[in-house]
Amino acid sequence: MISILDEDFSQLNDFLKTLKPTKLLILVDENTHEHCLPILLGNLETEIPFEIIEIAAGEEMKNLETAAQLWEILTEFETDRKALMINLGGGVITDIGGFVASTYKRGIPFINIPTTLLGMCDASIGGKTGIDHQYLKNIIGTFAHPEHIFVFPEFLKTLPLNEIRSGFAEMLKHGLIADQNHWEDLISIEKLVPENIKPFIETSMKIKEKVVEEDFKEQHIRKTLNFGHTIGHAIESLFLVKGKPIMHGEAVALGMICETHLSFLENLISKDTAENIVFNIRKFFPNLDISNFSAEEILDFMKNDKKNSFGNVSFSLLKNIGNATFNSSVSNEKINYALHYYQNLG
Repeated sequence: MISILDEDFSQLNDFLKTLKPTKLLILVDENTHEHCLPILLGNLETEIPFEIIEIAAGEEMKNLETAAQLWEILTEFETDRKALMINLGGGVITDIGGFVASTYKRGIPFINIPTTLLGMCDASIGGKTGIDHQYLKNIIGTFAHPEHIFVFPEFLKTLPLNEIRSGFAEMLKHGLIADQNHWEDLISIEKLVPENIKPFIETSMKIKEKVVEEDFKEQHIRKTLNFGHTIGHAIESLFLVKGKPIMHGEAVALGMICETHLSFLENLISKDTAENIVFNIRKFFPNLDISNFSAEEILDFMKNDKKNSFGNVSFSLLKNIGNATFNSSVSNEKINYALHYYQNLG
């Protein structure tokens, strides 16, 4: 299901020969159109007709209006159910591209070619597609597996530091919830540059792939992948409401710090373990200023999180480095303590 592409993209060309789609629909944003599409087209060896579909870059494009425009474009191109959508981009492109493909004519096949670290290690894997609505992250979506995921690590060289750092947060999360050795490897990195991170990408991908294979519909262990996201998504949504969007990984890093502290408050991990985790996350992620957000605002967004049930805010928390639990209900008082703890970190 996941292939690391060689320089000549031979695995992708072989895949297309086997699948034999009627048409290729290549979804890009303006950044991947400029930096990644020429590489893809330069290595494609196929006579299958294709169309390029471009949307603007940014999380704010991941909405119903964009999805509707894409459905209209697919209709104009007379797309049939044997066409193939190729999502060439980061998490926004793979999320909305997968959503549009999985709903158009009740589903057409799609593949993901992630171009960001976040896309490679997280967003493209797992069969979750989605769009945001009323500032709520991924509140509308489907479970739909891509036909294949093709990863070309050289795309990382096109990224600015903030994009690298955003994806690195998800890699840290994989180590914290499932693999202590992976965590130790990652926190030993001294500089976040592609050549230092590339050796660990496949490990992160396999951690997520293994969890998803065990629990595709997120009934149990897959919920551990939400560590850092219950508070993180609420903060990310609030910044979006204020018209000051932040990187997903920045929000997840904040969420992991708060939820690590919650793990300590719930007596799941020791104070030393919690402080060690927070120290190492903060080596890579400077604090965000959330002083303008009230605890009530943050809690309101958390209550709308799609992972909740019976009106309870549900957390995935740490039992140790490399081991997580899920479906943990935490009091509002302790959530407030965790937010206060984050705001007062020196």
